[in-house]
Amino acid sequence: MEQFSELIHYYASLVGPYPWLRSLLIIVVSIFLGKVVDWIITGSVSRLVMKTKSSFDDDILNLLHKPIFLSVLLIGLTFAVYELELQENVTVTTVRVLKTIAVFIWLRFALQASRRTFDELGKSESRLKFITPTTKPLLINTAVLIFAAVSTYIVFLIWSINITAWIASAGIIGLAISFAAKDTLSNIFGGITIFADKPFEVGDFINLESGERGMITHIGVRSTRIITRDDIEITVPNAILSTTIVVNESGGPSEKFRIRIKVGVAYGSDIDKVERILLEIGKGHKETCEIPKPRVRFRNFGDSSLDYELLCWVEKPVFRGRVSHELNREVYKAFDRENIEIPFPQQDIHIKQIPESVKN
Repeated sequence: MEQFSELIHYYASLVGPYPWLRSLLIIVVSIFLGKVVDWIITGSVSRLVMKTKSSFDDDILNLLHKPIFLSVLLIGLTFAVYELELQENVTVTTVRVLKTIAVFIWLRFALQASRRTFDELGKSESRLKFITPTTKPLLINTAVLIFAAVSTYIVFLIWSINITAWIASAGIIGLAISFAAKDTLSNIFGGITIFADKPFEVGDFINLESGERGMITHIGVRSTRIITRDDIEITVPNAILSTTIVVNESGGPSEKFRIRIKVGVAYGSDIDKVERILLEIGKGHKETCEIPKPRVRFRNFGDSSLDYELLCWVEKPVFRGRVSHELNREVYKAFDRENIEIPFPQQDIHIKQIPESVKN
């Protein structure tokens, strides 16, 4: 900076007692130096960038051209203003305006660079787990707020504004807003909790504590949308989802879902034959998984039947209804073909003694 200042003053002294001409010369030299500084900095960095395969660093380098050039130009404009020997208040105000412009130039660069960074991290194979298409807008908005707050603070310092009073006012306003938008804020914090913990993702099948079941189609900052098997969309506030029990059928080590086909057979049935038929039906269906294998379980002795369960796995929870329907049909037809009785609940009533009044 000192060398730049000495160079500016050297060329300005050549012009003599003509302040406007000196200022014009300073601006011309600043434009030239801006190009040179941009070429030196970006040229040095580009040698390192060329060694990488990613285009991300090339994009960031391209974004740097304009801020570097404009920063050098604004420095030159600042010296040009001082050379004009204007009134002190005019000079101070003009310099503050130039500094404010510089802040907004670098703010624009920071916002563009942060957006490119999150885009790159989101599509990278080794990306951070919390950066997903769902969380990326929230992270970008958070970065915008942080950069805007820092830039505002710097601008306040440039204009010698007492920031303490503004912070106190902002605290009072923030307190009032928090009371007025209590539910909205609780939903937003619930959304942040969901983004951080990731108990479910878009495309998962979930069961809510209230009984609704469906596939998640959207996870927003304030609410989550679910589409049921009846094609009805349900919007659930994130404050509720973050504090209630949610059963994720698509969670766990795999997305496979177990189907239970319950059936009872009459007492006296050949249980070996029953188990063989049920197992053949489970293995023979085209949409049941080979691993884990279908299995049959004799659960208990019922009041009217021997209670069995055929356990099969399907690839996705969405297949549950249709595959259960087809397996139930196959079980009924196979039992009917093999003369295996499926009893219905019944009770035998034994009368030990008939009253005389009834006999008459």
